Amino acid sequence: MGKLTLALILSLVLLSLASDAGDRKNGFDVSNASIPIKEILSGGPPRDGIPAIDNPRFVSASAADFLRDEDRVIGLALGGSAKAYPIAILNWHEIVNDSLAGEPVVITFCPLCGTGMVFRVPASLDFGVSGLLYNSDVLLYDRQSDSLWSQIKMEAVSGRRLGEKLELLPASHTTWADWRKRHPNTRVLSTRTGVTRDYRQDPYAGYSRSRDLYFPVKNQNRRYHPKEQVIGVRLAGNSWAWPFTELAKSRGPVSTQLNGETVEVRYNAESRSGGVFREDDSEIPSTVAYWFAWMSFYPDSEVFSAPK
Repeated sequence: MGKLTLALILSLVLLSLASDAGDRKNGFDVSNASIPIKEILSGGPPRDGIPAIDNPRFVSASAADFLRDEDRVIGLALGGSAKAYPIAILNWHEIVNDSLAGEPVVITFCPLCGTGMVFRVPASLDFGVSGLLYNSDVLLYDRQSDSLWSQIKMEAVSGRRLGEKLELLPASHTTWADWRKRHPNTRVLSTRTGVTRDYRQDPYAGYSRSRDLYFPVKNQNRRYHPKEQVIGVRLAGNSWAWPFTELAKSRGPVSTQLNGETVEVRYNAESRSGGVFREDDSEIPSTVAYWFAWMSFYPDSEVFSAPK
């Protein structure tokens, strides 16, 4: 896949509207979908046209010479072990079926929404890329039931597993330098993925700075640049968003209440990363996302503004 152009994307949207009519999309039965079927769009590639990584290989931090300090990674730490998944690889694959400390996990990344989310999954499930989108966000599918799962909604939206939830795990969307400093013994997803791709090339170059969206979304909120990054949290039916630009003005951790619980939002301006922590220092799973993406799914979020 080469660099995507807006004209190409628009043509793919029109093609998707004209194909797979009725209750099938990219070959998936969506007749019982909990989201509007007409809003399930083809992203262009067919099912598995973007290949998930099913047998990931890893190298040590010292052997990851393909990474620069400023390169972005999704970092995961569990049970005393740590792994880093470079965005340069995830851009081309979007899903890594893996395990860490004996826990089956799936690492997911949607380049269109800027969302890197890691889920704990039952050992019986593994995931692929459906080639479909909802609100510009990737729809995963599990190969065991062909159910579609929304990444940002964190649940199955069609198929036999309709309504089942994905368990979000704390993960860091940060720089390689920051993650390596915090986890010097981390292992790193190797570029030896079994698929021929030039991981030095960014298929979405320029997208993160543009105001343009490739696909239509609901609940557009123009308070911030569409690609402003936010830390988003969803708990017990309530949701919150902390825009990076507001956190940068705060010049320190932000103390707040989530459903009556005191928490601290910590933002690192150098690595443009952050997380939400309880008083006992345990981390609440959160999502770094583009502003437009988080608000498309959670328009009633309480949005943080730095004190003037």
